[in-house]
Amino acid sequence: MLTKLNIFCWSFKDRKWVNSPLFLLVKMNNNNIESKTYELIEDYLGTLGYEVVYVEFLTEQKGRVLRIYIDKENGVNIDDCVRVNDLISPIFDVENFIKSSYNLEITSPGLNRPLRKKEHFCRVIGEKIKVILKEPIEENRKNFKGILSKVNDTSIVLNLDNREFDIPFKNIKKANLIYNFNN
Repeated sequence: MLTKLNIFCWSFKDRKWVNSPLFLLVKMNNNNIESKTYELIEDYLGTLGYEVVYVEFLTEQKGRVLRIYIDKENGVNIDDCVRVNDLISPIFDVENFIKSSYNLEITSPGLNRPLRKKEHFCRVIGEKIKVILKEPIEENRKNFKGILSKVNDTSIVLNLDNREFDIPFKNIKKANLIYNFNN
């Protein structure tokens, strides 16, 4: 996409500030690709009984990967992943918003499932989770492992070492369920 910005620049020749149009080529970054992917498939897959849990666009050793984590009421299996891949591949071919080559991967969220939406956190109240923050909070901490005790409109409450930490959703960089094999 070509974007025109009007920028004021100092003209050494005229010795004054001048309005100069500047054209920038705006590339779609990973966050935009992930957001666009959600936008294209979330409602569609929802009507088929699938939830889009998480989307990530990464560079790995084998190249670029668009990885989509899906779930459904009784869990997903390999047949679900193949079905979803077959259903959404044509959408990406038509939309063609990813300009580089990439591999499309459809997968389950796994046992240590990512927690991204408020609903994800609500499902695991009372369970042990790991949270990594964007910005540190008390005692300059960014990493927490504890029991999720509450989910509010704007935050979660994590209990660890007999202390409660109120963590705003907007400060959560990454969160995952910590699966306990002893249950």
